[in-house]
Amino acid sequence: MQRARDKDNVVFRLAGPGCLCIRCWKSALNISDKIAEIYAAESRRVLATLVRLLNDIDLAEEALQDALATAVEVWPKEGLPGNPRAWLVSAGRFRAIDLLRRRKTFDAARQRCLERLERIQVANHFREDVEIEDDRLRLIFTCCHPSISPEVQVALTLREVCGLTTEEIAHAFLVSPTTMAQRLVRGKAKIRDAGIPVRLPSAEELPERLASVLTVAYLVFSEGYSATFGPTAVREDLSAEAIRLGRLLLELLPHPEVMGLLALMLLQESRRPARVNKDGDIVLLEEQDRSLWNKDQIQEGAALVERSLATRNYGPYTIQSAIAAVHSNARTAQQTDWAQIVLLYDILLASQSTPVIRLNRAVAVAMRDQPEEGLRLIDELFTDGHLQKYHLAHAAQADLLRRMGRFAEAKAAYLNALAYVQQEPERRFLQRRLSEVSSPTPDSGERRN
Repeated sequence: MQRARDKDNVVFRLAGPGCLCIRCWKSALNISDKIAEIYAAESRRVLATLVRLLNDIDLAEEALQDALATAVEVWPKEGLPGNPRAWLVSAGRFRAIDLLRRRKTFDAARQRCLERLERIQVANHFREDVEIEDDRLRLIFTCCHPSISPEVQVALTLREVCGLTTEEIAHAFLVSPTTMAQRLVRGKAKIRDAGIPVRLPSAEELPERLASVLTVAYLVFSEGYSATFGPTAVREDLSAEAIRLGRLLLELLPHPEVMGLLALMLLQESRRPARVNKDGDIVLLEEQDRSLWNKDQIQEGAALVERSLATRNYGPYTIQSAIAAVHSNARTAQQTDWAQIVLLYDILLASQSTPVIRLNRAVAVAMRDQPEEGLRLIDELFTDGHLQKYHLAHAAQADLLRRMGRFAEAKAAYLNALAYVQQEPERRFLQRRLSEVSSPTPDSGERRN
């Protein structure tokens, strides 16, 4: 994905019609690369502070773009300020005051905003710079407020915290730009109209609020690691964006579960080069060329797992990252410590007993013991009414039946999986497996004695 923050393609959306990219501004006004670099590095921080001051994302975005336009005009003449970030915040704040004053009518909330802005026109620049760093974290928690629907939380976080354009987010989640724009409008209106405070949660609120932030980050990563829809199995741009968000969270809030989530994303992402072949087809974990795995990501992820575990205050993301670390430590698929993985799933289930985690544990049990044991656990999930429309559950059932040589039953399970799969590479993989069990050869089954 070509990012809007790229220094040669930064888009300044001005208050008036139309927009100009940095390349055009450079050509017309002889702007140096330094201004583009400052925009890329500071715009999200500045926006976060303006959102805190204004409690109105739309107004903050407008004020930011006007401040940037002023910088493009003023800085080449007067030179770069000593603290560009604080300069932009100050310019944006003054611009917001001007915008509010010029509007003929505005509600009581905006009147209070104007009064507050006027009280803090003369700010302590040192304190302001410190608060700007805190404001990025405040904005993340605001975008992920529990009163905002999950799909809107994801969209707002990608737009306001990560800086993706509406078109980029729409493309990532396979909806029209109009639909995505409506989600963003709903989210911004919810923050403004419900008076959601742009602040960090209290110590009592933090566990629940942090959970929603981490969920949003992992939803973005999961969509990149294994796309729900579409022609490709992976979306490198989305997983990279989620990891960037995870690093930002860890920088601002070094909580054990933030470490665990970042570790989990790094360890899973380390396998990406081996997860699909040159034709874009899926390569199962047990068949991957492990020499292609990213060793730097594995090393960083493993170190984060150890740091989180050492706190003894970890949670589900850290346990999942520990499972991923066990896979990463195995030089071959045959050397995987499945007993350790089952034990970790047992610990995970004690705090987060979901059908998908039970499914993953069932597969691990099948690998530790015999396929029959895992199949029994998967059958129990279906009997209990869970995962009937989850294609990976049917695929796991089919694979164990195939390994046991029960090809007719495996065929039926693969057909069930195909009925629910929506990703094209997964569909091709299941169709190949279906073909194998429909016309089995002596090597099709992998019965173990």
